[in-house]
Amino acid sequence: MPTRTTYGRLRVEQKCHLKNSLHEKESLDMSEQKKIRGGALLARAFKQKGVEHAFTLAGGFCNPALEGFMECQMPVINCPHEQVAGHLADGHARITRKPTLCLVGPEGFANAVPAMLEAWGERSPVIFVTGSSTLKRQGSGGFKEIDDVAIAAPLTKYSAQIVDGHRISEFVDRAWKAATTGYPGPVHLALPVDIMFSSFPEDAGLNERPFDRTDTPVPRAWPDPSALAPILDTIQKAKRPLIIAGHGVWWSRSEAQLSAAGNALRIPVYNVPYHTKNLGESSECYMGLADFHQYHPSKPAIHEADVVVMIGCRLDNQMNFGNPPFIPENTKLVCVNGSHEELDYNHAADMQLLSDPGAFLEALTTVKKTWHDWFNLQVQRRQTWVQEWSDHIAAESATDLAEGRKMHPLQLGLDVQAAMNDGDWLIFDGGNTHFWNEIGVNIAAKRGLKLGGILHPGNYSLLGVGVSFAFAAKHIHPEKNAVLITGDGAFLSGGLSIEACFQEKVPIIVIVDNNGGLDCISQQQERLFENGQHYATDFRDIPFHGMFEGMGGHGELVTRREDFAPAMQRAIASGKTACINVKCRGVISPIVAATSDKREKASIE
Repeated sequence: MPTRTTYGRLRVEQKCHLKNSLHEKESLDMSEQKKIRGGALLARAFKQKGVEHAFTLAGGFCNPALEGFMECQMPVINCPHEQVAGHLADGHARITRKPTLCLVGPEGFANAVPAMLEAWGERSPVIFVTGSSTLKRQGSGGFKEIDDVAIAAPLTKYSAQIVDGHRISEFVDRAWKAATTGYPGPVHLALPVDIMFSSFPEDAGLNERPFDRTDTPVPRAWPDPSALAPILDTIQKAKRPLIIAGHGVWWSRSEAQLSAAGNALRIPVYNVPYHTKNLGESSECYMGLADFHQYHPSKPAIHEADVVVMIGCRLDNQMNFGNPPFIPENTKLVCVNGSHEELDYNHAADMQLLSDPGAFLEALTTVKKTWHDWFNLQVQRRQTWVQEWSDHIAAESATDLAEGRKMHPLQLGLDVQAAMNDGDWLIFDGGNTHFWNEIGVNIAAKRGLKLGGILHPGNYSLLGVGVSFAFAAKHIHPEKNAVLITGDGAFLSGGLSIEACFQEKVPIIVIVDNNGGLDCISQQQERLFENGQHYATDFRDIPFHGMFEGMGGHGELVTRREDFAPAMQRAIASGKTACINVKCRGVISPIVAATSDKREKASIE
């Protein structure tokens, strides 16, 4: 008869047998479970987030990720240079307001740093990913080893190295949320090449929260009623309020609320310089840039206002840090921002509010007051300004014709826009070319042109972004024309990106404002140097139009204004990536004249 000890031994043996069976089954399951490379896990994580655009210069370190993108059927555009890839990603992010991906190798990371800087200045949620040197021997001088994480840190919101293949999806989730929440902006991830090529289970890391790793709505900060009430009361009591709107309005998709509030309350709205325009001509309340030189009427408006409400802006150099003579000392300065990061920049404001811009603008419409006379004064000032500039440029162009002079760069900008249709996209790039076209945009808008959008360098004034941004506009809106007006120096800085237009069959129209050098810098030198001359800023006579023809596009040289309009029509009709190389004269822009002649305190200082 079995003893209790025997029964106990039998039970132990049964448990061990069951445990061994489970281990054998688990081992079998593990052996049968499909494994994929770390690069493929990366691709799947971005696909799950909803990334629609990826840009790269294909390199060996990134091949597993590219294979993953191919399997996920994610479109990838191969670019002639990593900086181009970064600018293309930036342009797409600015238009769609969704994160885009720029994938580079270690040495490519160094090439992409300028694009990272440009995206950082514009708060553009580009996710830069480096296929970096091996993790296993890090610090030992591995092949192409650089400290990309440290280099990227001051230019991004988040820069991290993925140290375990099982955590790839987690790091993508962290980077995505950093790029899109609060103060949006670029982020950087480094995936070491040994993890990129190693194999991991398909579901690696997915057994932990968050189980749902798709894109989720961005959290919005709602205003504290006790902080909101005194600000609304201050605006209610104001006699001459105005709004300056910035990046935060755009990235929070609050431009409709901005327009509704400004139009309903009759509060004039101005846009910070060097930023995608929040409002177009369809919104009556939009006046122009908050820049005393590129839009002169903003100066009396800001100086006469008793309350300035800055929404989604930073009190940086463009706003003279909130100080006189830009904003007078007796003006009540209110800053509304959607994140604590932004408020940190605005500590000098008289009143601060943490609030999503859209939520604040909706609350603003509850104010029971309108400012018709103040509003109409700004409308009249704008009309006068447009007429004065129109008369000035008409006289300049008449003299050009009579004396055989080259075209004025502002006249070129106006003639370009005269050939464009409502809904077309305008991009400009350069020094004086940028400044003159800021003026031209306001004039053409007042004359009735309703562009689909405008893109240009951000507040770092990085030259060479124009072709990439025009590509982005045309790629996203293929039914519209994308027209770039670029200085010759700006085109030389980033013109190689034109190959992407030919390769991807994305035809853009490039107008080169060709004055034979870095004219903006020359003019500053002539006012700064004791001998009144400029130095090391001239170019040879470059046949930009011939370059386009040689690549299979359309090209024309224009030396007289009367020949431009028909050349523009032919360029549009060609259906090809086209270049009109226009010989213009160098004319100093108001902002360069003011800052180099008088050394005034200005929004760029």
